[in-house]
Amino acid sequence: MQISDTSLQTRIEEWLSPVFDQQTQEEITNLQKQDAEGLKESFYKDLEFGTGGMRGVMGVGTNRINKYTLGKSTQGLSNYLKKVFAGEEIKTVIAYDCRNNSDTLAEVVANVFSANGIKVYLFSSLRPTPELSYAVKELGCHCGIVLTASHNPPEYNGYKVYWQDGGQLVPPQDGEIIAEINSLNYANIQFDTNSDLIQKIDTEIDVPFIENSVKNGSFAADQKAKDNTTIVFTSLHGTSITAVPDTLKKAGYKNVHIVKEQEVPDGNFPTVKSPNPEEPEALAMAMELANKVGADIVIGTDPDCDRLGIAVRNTAGELQLLNGNQTMIVMTWFLLKHYKEKGLLKGNEFIASTIVSTPMMKNLATAYDVSYMEVLTGFKWIAKLIKDFPEKHFIGGGEESFGYMVGDFVRDKDAVTSTLLACEIVAYTKANGSSFYEELLNLYVEHGFYKENLVSLVKKGIKGAEEIKQTMIDLRNNPPTHVNNEKIVLIEDYQTSIATNVLDRTEKAIDIPKSNVLIFYTEAGSKIAARPSGTEPKIKFYMSVQETLDDLSAFDTVEQKLNTKIATIKKDLQIN
Repeated sequence: MQISDTSLQTRIEEWLSPVFDQQTQEEITNLQKQDAEGLKESFYKDLEFGTGGMRGVMGVGTNRINKYTLGKSTQGLSNYLKKVFAGEEIKTVIAYDCRNNSDTLAEVVANVFSANGIKVYLFSSLRPTPELSYAVKELGCHCGIVLTASHNPPEYNGYKVYWQDGGQLVPPQDGEIIAEINSLNYANIQFDTNSDLIQKIDTEIDVPFIENSVKNGSFAADQKAKDNTTIVFTSLHGTSITAVPDTLKKAGYKNVHIVKEQEVPDGNFPTVKSPNPEEPEALAMAMELANKVGADIVIGTDPDCDRLGIAVRNTAGELQLLNGNQTMIVMTWFLLKHYKEKGLLKGNEFIASTIVSTPMMKNLATAYDVSYMEVLTGFKWIAKLIKDFPEKHFIGGGEESFGYMVGDFVRDKDAVTSTLLACEIVAYTKANGSSFYEELLNLYVEHGFYKENLVSLVKKGIKGAEEIKQTMIDLRNNPPTHVNNEKIVLIEDYQTSIATNVLDRTEKAIDIPKSNVLIFYTEAGSKIAARPSGTEPKIKFYMSVQETLDDLSAFDTVEQKLNTKIATIKKDLQIN
């Protein structure tokens, strides 16, 4: 909820009342004296739940992550749980990542739950987000919380909420819980801990989680192939160090080299500008080590270990970074190939991806005669598909932002199992005279050469939020008619749930929940999507172009053609 400048002072004064501790009041007083703009940024709105839960800069105020904003959310969630599950022993599980204050904020959340009579399982130290998703179901909990800001800068933290199925909150629970939170005052938060209701957990969940990761991520590579595979892995100072090395070891991989400088969890992420595996710079140290040891694959995970970036050897033997769409395509192909060869395709299988990811996923589904389902950005929507269609079997799926999920034992993107799957593909293809990269090229020949590009424009603060809002308004009111000399023929507006055929002006309803997303399709098959980020102060533009690739000998020529298309689209939309 954004407020006017006239009511800003009232809100600040509330936080200077005895409801809030002395340290909080002193920090606000210092802001009043020294940083008027920072004070306004801290209070001008409430933090909101986006595609990845609640995420923001740590500090005092309603627009910051702190014990009171998290306490209020937890109090509202507690009230909701007690209404929905009246008469039951309500249980929740809490995990946290490597970020500064994640451990103390996790304790705050645990304390509030316990003060409300709710049983709490609290991990004794940092754990990956996918393990939290697994733990919700394994422990029979009603919900789960993980304290993380994923790949955001060090000053951020966040709060993801999971439901009984192990997936993140989706409608109608999210709206109902938000309404419950908004009905509260900060004075309603119960902070008085009931320590009898808080139970520390660790290996009793670690062991079965890793066992299931190995079970779901192991496919076709034999031990000889594994012994002949050299892996470089970096946790980028994050939580994956607690699970990925043990998972690879249990699966039989012995030649695993860990980037020592990035091995120790550290919320300041001292060796990288951003702990984001989407950024090439984040994997620079791992690439250097890989060239020293002759590694076949480089893998880096983000701080909470739900996304992974990889580099593999190309046809020239050089390490090449892959984007999320490319990794997703090869992983999905490998899973489908395995299912078909083992006779496991029974007719009820499906794969899934998002509306801003590569259209090539649909081509793969058609080729293997499985269903393809497309959802909004965020793995909570893929988890919802699994829940809504229990008669169907989920094979795997992902999104362009470097997330992938193998099977349904975890109901969120999972860099632990996906790391193992990537290594399996490398080991198997190498043993069979091919490679991860060569199979990607073969898929381009067979299913069409698709190339994607993402432009993220950072727009911070109040002014940035208004600029993002205005950009989406302008695109709706004055949509482009051509890009790259290709006529726009279809516009999908997920906020109005209407797809408009530009040629005959007919409209069709979009059967996907509403979201602030616009997608433009051209007569030549190009696709451009625009959406504000749900977790960062950014507006994102996703571009997908495609051409036929008749033969691998034409790869360089066709790739240059696709690169030119993307460059022209950026120029036409003025998003360079």
